[in-house]
Parts: sequence; structure tokens; C-alpha cells
Amino acid sequence: MKTLVIVAHPSIETSVINKLWVEELKKNPEKYTIHELYKVYPDGNIDVEKEQKLIESHSNLVLQFPIYWFNCPPLLKKWLDDVFTYNWAYGSRGDKLKKRKIALSVSAGIKKEDYSEAGRYHYTLEQILVPFEISFLYCEADYRSFYAFYGTENEKYSSELEKSSQVYLNFIDNL
Repeated sequence: MKTLVIVAHPSIETSVINKLWVEELKKNPEKYTIHELYKVYPDGNIDVEKEQKLIESHSNLVLQFPIYWFNCPPLLKKWLDDVFTYNWAYGSRGDKLKKRKIALSVSAGIKKEDYSEAGRYHYTLEQILVPFEISFLYCEADYRSFYAFYGTENEKYSSELEKSSQVYLNFIDNL
């Protein structure tokens, strides 16, 4: 079965890295389903049943988003709250995420060194993303960690862009 990639970027048209990743994923429609939340739900009204069925029809789930105030964009948070419901994602009968491979793909505008205990923000990206990991573990999913691209605010990252797409695709393919 294919991998479902939930893309949550509030301004994908102006994105550099997330837009590039989406373009690369679209070259392989037999492997990936790209689901862009901000395009599908511009009003924020999420069709929960449709989203749950979409997840159920895929073997793997990847959430792709830019780090947004050291978290995810608001529509992705709403999507998680609305879609991962009691007795669907968790609870006594909630088994739809159980053993499903789930991973994150994030773009971070700042340098990797800033995401360290000695860095500017005193926390690693791993630490910042812990709430996602705990949520997936709570649902008994098979959390496969994350892929990150750092430094999109820095002009020097452009030589790394093309390489990041291939590394990202390899990451997904090896979930």
C-alpha cells in the first residue's frame, strides 16, 4: 500500500523546501498520496470521516510541515485533534493507528546548532517534537521518528535543497 503524506503548510506557494518536497513526491503517484490540508480545508472545517478513511486506506502516514512557533501549523493541530478520535485512534476500541508506521518530515528555518542545549533555543528538535511522538505512542502506532531540513532562513542552504529531496524520499521509502 501507499504512503499518505499530510502536508500542512499555510503558504505552500511561497515555500521553498516543502514545495520542492511536494513536487518530488508527486513524481511518484504510485507510491505516495499527497494531501495538502490548507488546500483541502481553507475554511478549517475538517471532514473527519473522510480523513479517517483516507488514513485507513494507506499503510504509512507522514506528517510534513514547517516548524511553526516551535510546533506545527494550527490547521495540522486541529486536524490531529479532530481526526485522532476516541475509539478510532485510541481507547478501548480505537485501533486504527495501532502498528501503523507514522513519521514526521519537518523544515526548520533556523540552523541545527540553534536546536541544541548549548544553542540559541536550548532544546533539540527531538525534544520539541516529543508531543507528537507521545501522541503516536499513545495510539500504539509505530512511530518512525522524523526527517528534518534545517536553515531555510539562511541563504547558504540552496546547495542542499536537491539533496534533501532524495534523502527525504529515501526516508519515507524506508519507514
